[in-house]
This record gives sequence, structure tokens and C-alpha cells, in this order.
Amino acid sequence: MNPSAPQHNSYDIVIIGGAIMGASAAWFLASNPAFDGRILVIDRDLSFADTSTMHTTSCMRQQFSGALNVRISQFAADFVKNMRQHMQNHPRSRDLTINSFGYMYLADTPEFAQTLRDNQKMQQAEGAKTQLLTTAEIKAAYPFYNLDDILLGSINLQDEGYWDAMAMFEGLRYAARDRGVETIENEVIALGKNAAGSAVQTVTLKSGEVIACGLVLNASGPRADRTARMAGIDIPVEPRKRYSWIFKAEKPLDRPLPLTIDPSGVHVRENGGGTYQCGGHSADDPAVDYDDFTMDHGMWMDHIWPVLATRIPQFEAIKVTAEWAGHYAFNRFDHNAILGPHPEVENFYFLNGFSGHGLQQAPAMGRGTAELILQGAYQTLDLSPFHFDRLLGAQDAVEKAVI
Repeated sequence: MNPSAPQHNSYDIVIIGGAIMGASAAWFLASNPAFDGRILVIDRDLSFADTSTMHTTSCMRQQFSGALNVRISQFAADFVKNMRQHMQNHPRSRDLTINSFGYMYLADTPEFAQTLRDNQKMQQAEGAKTQLLTTAEIKAAYPFYNLDDILLGSINLQDEGYWDAMAMFEGLRYAARDRGVETIENEVIALGKNAAGSAVQTVTLKSGEVIACGLVLNASGPRADRTARMAGIDIPVEPRKRYSWIFKAEKPLDRPLPLTIDPSGVHVRENGGGTYQCGGHSADDPAVDYDDFTMDHGMWMDHIWPVLATRIPQFEAIKVTAEWAGHYAFNRFDHNAILGPHPEVENFYFLNGFSGHGLQQAPAMGRGTAELILQGAYQTLDLSPFHFDRLLGAQDAVEKAVI
């Protein structure tokens, strides 16, 4: 049974949300020799059953339109492959591998093809191994595609593909606990600020306890806006529903299937053993209730399967073996992370709005957040372009490569 009551009535850092972002931040904070305070992680459900972390496709990529996002994922790849080193040889860590079948973006318009060219130029400047492929080159490498409407493709076969994300999550979570981080299954229902409104002083739990805190870190995933509102703050993060299916093909492909992003928005990847995973969302993509995980069963027959069978004719004969709905913590402002402290409530920090990229971005985000909190400035990647204060201006830097 998971503990629900805090052991103390005061903590230096309270992290609201214990999934991948909360776990990463907790580890990097607790493992820093400069920190000897108390950390409390609070999550509504320590099975994490409905979190974005548990509904992930467990893939990473470097094919973004923003250079900083490329560098963030490059660190993720290094962290995954050298987890023991990054986690100071903690017994909970283990080096993992990336099944680099790559992401295959397919462009069906001149405008989209130009976007792939522009992105590839930037990605290669950042060290990514992105390749542009003509339709003939795609057909030679992956003859199962129907490319009648395709003008250009983009793929990276280095550090792009599937990895054991749950192994990383469990490693970070339990290693943080071993370093003294306390985790409870409870719910935050209120945040109390000082008279000036410049700092959060207390955290009230559903079970009735009121905890004093030095700093609050919002790692609440799709519920981030709800947590922020408790501090009197609005953020443009909302839950958007994403659907996933696992299916078995009557005639499996004769080679690994890259995570293919069809121009329609449907994506599909290799899952192993003659099975595949695909996903998509409705054309109308509204915010949904925090607890709405209802499947749209008509979407498979009306949209997903026709797209799959058209793009890969061997997928005309397939059988669905599993399906589920999950949530993106969608930042409608520019699809990028929201980080750093609030300019007025100065001890309220954000770790929000990852718009489907959170799992692969968690190592860099947790490390950067710990640097900012403990050392007052980033020591590795400068993540300040993602700070909350950009939301107050008219400028944004929209991440266009959102699936």
C-alpha cells in the first residue's frame, strides 16, 4: 500500500506530480551534493495508470523544427545509453539501448517538403544525422510504402526510435527515493501564498494536512493548469486526447518499420513480432476533461485503418489487439515546454507543457530544473527560451514538428 501521509510538516521542495518529469527533477535535485534538504513528491495515483508517461509510444527523435529541442533529445539519447554514468552508478540505473529504426516524415506538398529541407539543414547543423530521401530512395529502402502522393521524405537512423522508457522512469523514481526523496499518494487541493502574493507558503492535501514549503515545482502533466490556478496563475496547457492501437498484420513487413508520420497525421511504428503500434487524433482536437479517457471506436474504421491500408497496402489485413486513449499536456501557445519560476510568485516553478515530447525531454528538463533551483543558473543546456515569461509577450517560437 502506498503511503498517503507526509512524514514531516515542512519541506524545502514540494513536487506536484510524480510521473516522468517529477521523477527526473527529484533525482537530479536529490543527487546534487549541494542539496541536503527535504523533497516531497505528491501524486494522485502512484500506479500512474492514466499519466502521459504510461501512455507513451516510448520513442525519441531529433527531427524537430527548434534547435534547442534537437539538443534536448540528443542529451536524452546520451542519458539512455549511458544511464549508469549519468546516475553515478546508482544500483537502480542500467544502460539502455535505442532501437534506431528512425522517424520517417512523408511530405505530400511542396510547402511541407520545403519544411523538411529547412528542418534538415538546422538538424544537421546541430549534429543530427537526418537524411532527405526522394520517393525513389524511399521505395528502394522501404518498398512496402505506397508513395503515389509523396514528394519527399526525411529520416534519421541514429538515436531515433524505440527505447525502454519504463526502465528509465523506474530507475529515476526509485533512485530518487533511495536518495531520501519522499513520495506519497495524495492530492493537492490548495496552495497558500504570503500576504504579498509573492511566494507559496503552504500546500494543503486532500487528506487535510497543511505542509509548509520553500519551493513548489509544478510537474502535473495534463493537469498543470489546475495546479497553477491554485497559485493564481494561468498557463496555456490543456489535456488533448490521443488514441493508440496495437495491431497484428496477417503479412508482416519484411523489415523494420520506421515510426512513419503520414501527412494525415496518423503515425505507425514497428512493435516487434509482427505487431505494430499506431496513433492519431480527431480532426477536431479540443481540450478534454482530465479524467476523459473514453475511446472513439469509430475512428479506427473511419480514419486510422483506411490511412494505414492506403500508405502500406500490406496493412489491409490486420487485427487490433489493444487500444487506449491518453492525454498530451498540450501547450497551445507554441507547443514547447514551460519552465522556470513565475515572475511574481517567485518560488513557484514550472515543468509543464511538453505537448507529447515529455518522455524524451525528461532527462534534460530534470537536470536543468535542478541546476536552476540549486545553482541559480543553467550549467549545461540553456533552457531559458522556454521560461514562463515568454508567455507574457507577443513572440513565440512554435515547435512545428508535433505529432
